[in-house]
Amino acid sequence: MFPLGSVLLPTMVLPLHVFEPRYRAMMRRCVDQGEQFGVTLIERGHEVGGGDVRNDVGCLARILAHDELPDGRWGIVAVGTVRIRVERWLEDDPYPRAETSAWPDPGADHQAVELMAMAEIVVRDLLQLARDKGLATATPDVEMSDEPVEFSYQASAVMPLGPLDRYHLLTADGAGQRLGMLLDMAADARVVLEEGGRQA
Repeated sequence: MFPLGSVLLPTMVLPLHVFEPRYRAMMRRCVDQGEQFGVTLIERGHEVGGGDVRNDVGCLARILAHDELPDGRWGIVAVGTVRIRVERWLEDDPYPRAETSAWPDPGADHQAVELMAMAEIVVRDLLQLARDKGLATATPDVEMSDEPVEFSYQASAVMPLGPLDRYHLLTADGAGQRLGMLLDMAADARVVLEEGGRQA
């Protein structure tokens, strides 16, 4: 397990610079054995030195590319694959470990299909506004799936949101609820971006 101060969603790309010895050992195991690792959001505390409080919903990550540097550090590019629940945290020996279970989304319901078209317009429009304000976001023409569950995760990943908002989207009951939440968050984000522009 790799607790982080950010949230990984299925379909989301995660670049990592791994320098702490315990996580270097974990990356070695994952690369050698072709294993995925879990990513969870740190609720409180710090990634380095222990003492953190970790959330119990996360995402598995599959390594796409890796580079072990001469000093033992790793450069990793991974992608989120499957949402997971942490059933029980184990001892951090030699790195954070947990017993987990897959938590797949249910199939897209009628609500999700209806909300997807609206959400796509809103998200792309918000990305354009964010870029107009100088934020480094995805481009408004970013490619997204036409399948509601996958789209709901992709849209959640590209939206300019904080980690807690993204975590709430990860824990939604399904794509319909996630897209409804996303539309509410997009409206709030638009207000913040527009007010920031007026204050400037």
